[in-house]
Amino acid sequence: MANTPQTRNEDTPQGLAFAVTAYVLWGFLPLYMKAVAHVPAVEIVAHRVIWSVPLAGLVLIILRRTKDLRAALLNPRMLMMACVTAALISLNWATYVWAVTSGNALDAALGYYINPLFSIALGAILLREPLTRMQLVAVGLAALGVAVLIYEAGSLPWAALGMMVTWGFYAFFKRSLPIGPNQGFLLEVLILLIPALGYVLWLGATGTGHFGVTAYDTAFLAGAGIVTAVPLLIYANGAKLVRLSTMGILQYIAPTMIFLIAIFLFGEEIDRGRMIAFPLIWAGLVVYSVPMVRQLRRPA
Repeated sequence: MANTPQTRNEDTPQGLAFAVTAYVLWGFLPLYMKAVAHVPAVEIVAHRVIWSVPLAGLVLIILRRTKDLRAALLNPRMLMMACVTAALISLNWATYVWAVTSGNALDAALGYYINPLFSIALGAILLREPLTRMQLVAVGLAALGVAVLIYEAGSLPWAALGMMVTWGFYAFFKRSLPIGPNQGFLLEVLILLIPALGYVLWLGATGTGHFGVTAYDTAFLAGAGIVTAVPLLIYANGAKLVRLSTMGILQYIAPTMIFLIAIFLFGEEIDRGRMIAFPLIWAGLVVYSVPMVRQLRRPA
């Protein structure tokens, strides 16, 4: 998922349609990834990068916004920051794909649920943004939920925490990247393109790759670029047409769908730790969302 760009102070029907569509597509993404569960996560991520480039490039050409991308490629400071965000988003993708394909989709949902609360904590620590009493309660409930998981399992929920940390810092550093969302996405996948291509070519040379082996694998790996780029581009355009508080509420669509898919379609079990932790985190999200709901009820 993507960090929220500058938004309008009103909700437009077009913006709501874009935003809901993007989150629903992200919610269904585990079904796609499960279809290629036999392919290693890193190989899937490499193809997500490779096949996102032509699609994202075509969008910029149609929108006639390639000038900003050229300027970014010639700006060393912007390029360095884009390298940081590209590295973080690739780690986030790899963690997500591994979680879904290894039977840990519930951890992916958990990571997405915690994300907004982690971003609040990150802002307070790194940007010295003051926390309201409700935000403190929300972050505390989420931290308690994670502590319960650690206590019950005897180990850290690595996938959920990995997704939380990589996405949180991705959103944090993305704020320092002065470029539009469509241009920024293409810049990131262009940076990742060389290692992704190198890895896929190496897999092909050693006979361990899956692309080109069967029509099924080839089609799904090539399609990984579509299922990666399309929701991001839809989201980026929708986020500019709705209020920030609206996006804050809509962001729960995807992890809720992932949670339901993990239980009812993938057959993942909710152990005692999760039975305690998820309600704690949901309670934290309710507390966090109350101010946004109040804002939604006010006239724009």
